[in-house]
Amino acid sequence: MLKQKKEVFFLFLDAVKNLNLATKITLLRIVVILPILMLLSLGTKLACFIACLLFVVAALSDFVDGYIARNYGQVTTLGKFLDPLADKLLICTILVELTSLGWIPAWTVHVVVIRELAVTGLRAVAADHGVVLAADTYGKWKTTFQILALIPLMLHFSYLGISLHQLGMVLLYVAVFFTVLSGYNYFYTFCVDTHDKEL
Repeated sequence: MLKQKKEVFFLFLDAVKNLNLATKITLLRIVVILPILMLLSLGTKLACFIACLLFVVAALSDFVDGYIARNYGQVTTLGKFLDPLADKLLICTILVELTSLGWIPAWTVHVVVIRELAVTGLRAVAADHGVVLAADTYGKWKTTFQILALIPLMLHFSYLGISLHQLGMVLLYVAVFFTVLSGYNYFYTFCVDTHDKEL
């Protein structure tokens, strides 16, 4: 049994080695989620600061892997699948952890998670009917404000007399607004593009 596990592990390592640079960076964004959550769970000022630094690096890596994939011919089917998945896992898991710490209201996380699941399902249905639901402006604003909100929310504590938590809450409510708006826009676009098709 142990031998089989070792074989699977080495097969996994070989598979990772064969991935292009852009996809490896995307995978790292998923891997870094666990240490971020572990640091946040400690709830100390230093641990939260380090967790926030890791999150910023992970968020910036999203732009890096996208740039590499587009400009160096590294766009793959696996990369197209993993990139949005990594973004959703990174943001949603941190939101859930912040809720467990009692730092943000649970309903904001419910809205974000439900929207992500609904839009992901909608895209799958749209793809079956030959409709491509590309990322819209509202979706980009949604992601931007989610990232901007998570930074002060993860830092949580006051710095130089500034309540970062309150700043983060304001940004989170703006992010929730764009989350709902972008979700509505995806469903509206889907209805318009498929109104003459049998679903």
